[in-house]
Amino acid sequence: MSEPVSALKNAVYSDGIAQISEMGAVGMITLRGDLAAKPLQKAAIAAAGVNMPEQRQCLTEGTGGMAWMSTDELLIMCAYADATAMLADLQEKLAGSHTLSVNVSDARAVFEVRGPHAREVMAKLAPVDLSPAAFTPGMFRRTRMAQVPAAFWMPEEDVFHVVCFRSVAQYVFDLLSIAAQPGSKVDVNWSRAE
Repeated sequence: MSEPVSALKNAVYSDGIAQISEMGAVGMITLRGDLAAKPLQKAAIAAAGVNMPEQRQCLTEGTGGMAWMSTDELLIMCAYADATAMLADLQEKLAGSHTLSVNVSDARAVFEVRGPHAREVMAKLAPVDLSPAAFTPGMFRRTRMAQVPAAFWMPEEDVFHVVCFRSVAQYVFDLLSIAAQPGSKVDVNWSRAE
C-alpha cells in the first residue's frame, strides 16, 4: 500500500508574522442526517471521540474531532489511516437509518496558521468577526477566503486550522502566506474593535 500524499506535501511558510503549514493527510468523514437522532449521535461520538458539537463549534481531542457543518451535517476527523475503517463502522452502525457518510479525506486539504498574529492573518481573508470576544477556541465557521469556500476553527489560542477543497490548496496556501508576509502586521487594537 502506498503512503498518502497531501496536496502540497506538507508545505511550510515561516518567514512572516505567522507560520503557515499544510497539515498533511488528515482523515475526514462527512456525516449527514438528523443530528438530533440518538443513533446518529451515538455513532458520531464513538467515531470522533468527542461530544456532539453545538452549532458553529468544533471539538477536537488528539487526531480525532468533530465539527458542526450545518443543521444536518457533521465533519468527523481522525488519523488518515483510520478513515476507511471508521467509515465502514459508521455505515454499519447507521444501516437502516436515513444518513449519508462519505470519506472525503482525499478531497480536502488542511492548513494550520500559528503564532501571535494568526488572528490578524485570518481576519484579512475571511468576512468573520475574529475579535477575541467574538471568536474563541472551539468556534467553527464555514465561509469564503478570498475567492474560495473554506472552513476554520481555533483548536487553541493563536492557532487556526483551515479546511478547503484539495483542488484549491495551492491558492489557499498562497493566500495565507501573503497575508502573513513580513511587515504585514495590522496591529489591530482588538479591545477597541469589540
